[in-house]
Amino acid sequence: METNMDKELSSIFVIFGGTGDLTKRKLIPAIFSLMYEEKLPENFTIVAIGRREKTNEEYREEMRSSVEKFSRFSLNDYLWLKFSKRIFYKNFDFTSDNQGYADLDLFLEKMEIRYLTGGKRLYYLAVAPEFFEGIIRNLKNNGMVSRAIGWQRIMIEKPFGSSLETARILNHNISKLVPEEDLFRIDHYLGKEMIQNILAIRFGNSLFEPLWNANHIDNIQITSNELLGVESRGAYYENAGILKDMLQNHILQMLTMIAMEPPIDFEPESIRDEKVKVLRSLRPFTAETFKENIVRGQYGAGEIEDAKVIAYREENRVSKASNTDTFIALKTYIDNFRWGGVPIYIRAGKRMNNKSTEIVIQFKKLPGINYYKEFDNISHNLLVLKIQPEEGFFFQINAKQPGSEFKMEKVQLDYCQSCRALNDSPEAYERLILEAIRNNSSLFTRWDELQYSWQFVESIEKQYENNIPTCPNYSAGTSGPKEAIDLIENDGRQWWNTASD
Repeated sequence: METNMDKELSSIFVIFGGTGDLTKRKLIPAIFSLMYEEKLPENFTIVAIGRREKTNEEYREEMRSSVEKFSRFSLNDYLWLKFSKRIFYKNFDFTSDNQGYADLDLFLEKMEIRYLTGGKRLYYLAVAPEFFEGIIRNLKNNGMVSRAIGWQRIMIEKPFGSSLETARILNHNISKLVPEEDLFRIDHYLGKEMIQNILAIRFGNSLFEPLWNANHIDNIQITSNELLGVESRGAYYENAGILKDMLQNHILQMLTMIAMEPPIDFEPESIRDEKVKVLRSLRPFTAETFKENIVRGQYGAGEIEDAKVIAYREENRVSKASNTDTFIALKTYIDNFRWGGVPIYIRAGKRMNNKSTEIVIQFKKLPGINYYKEFDNISHNLLVLKIQPEEGFFFQINAKQPGSEFKMEKVQLDYCQSCRALNDSPEAYERLILEAIRNNSSLFTRWDELQYSWQFVESIEKQYENNIPTCPNYSAGTSGPKEAIDLIENDGRQWWNTASD
């Protein structure tokens, strides 16, 4: 008997770039996990598109290896037989072969009849950005979007454009082909468990929201450290750098979730409306503020976990004279009523001394404590949201030390969600795929979010030519350039990082 869930989620998942790394590492393992947990109906079907010649059986065997390696659940023969019979592979050149699209549409129509999916299709573009527009145009020209039956949605990977101008052109061209509500632009950080938990912590606890403003918060810090270098992405990174790889999307998305006003409801558009207001309020950089409030960096040779690693300039497909950033630290402000005067400190880097992504809310000290000598050295109250690798949060308070003397100590009320949940915590792509099928767009980036984030990033990039750092200026396996420490310590503050503190 068909359930409401079956009717809602019965669909065909069409992957352009079916032989690529993203499909193998993320998409197929994510769908397997969803099916393992029975979050997708039995007739959910996958059709992978690639330019390499393969049979269904060959492709399925390749995907089995991916599931075994990357899924959070164990695989056995029974589960694989159940899962693999819904995987199909189609070979054609999706960059130029118009007949291939017509043949694909005919194949999908046969699948819809066979598996009773009702014309519902989710197209996933796991390809390089230069192919986005061409694929969507071919889908449109062959009547494969905006069909009379079911629904058709398109998921697009980042990066969406390489600048504000290119993003505008791409959006203009795509929006003439499909409506905005059918486009799901991915920032996989929005699918992470603790990013979603930000809203729950803020608006589900009377302890925090009344204090969530400039009267009580001293500063906000967002840190995203990586142990890895650029690996095989040297050519991409030469064009993107840390600015476009991390700041323009992941980090600004985290900031909007922290700083947004309470939405009128938890509907997707209401949440995205408030996020846009934050991005519009970000103070752009000028030539003067750039020099004072931004530190750029690039890693040199060093050691990571007792292994020697090469400098960025020695990486594959990287210029020997490259000045591309692999690290950035900055101080900025959100110029609105809630956050006026509260500094926002951001840092992100590759080849750092630890792997951690976290958000730190540092509360102000009560002015009255200055009258108590016993409170001279007390710590700040902190709320730390740990995004990865460990998921969870802790709240740091002050309490009296055990003993006969009145001495204070810091106490951390710690909650490790990933320790508790183990395999129950879904991967980001699991949530994103499921919510796209459900038509929940709150986890995806709307065009105006992209537009304002690009404007902020370009206010930084415009100053780059006149502010070229000496490269490299930090060794791999360290905490980054010394100037980044000075940036915050000159304000009488310090960087918090629970992974190394």
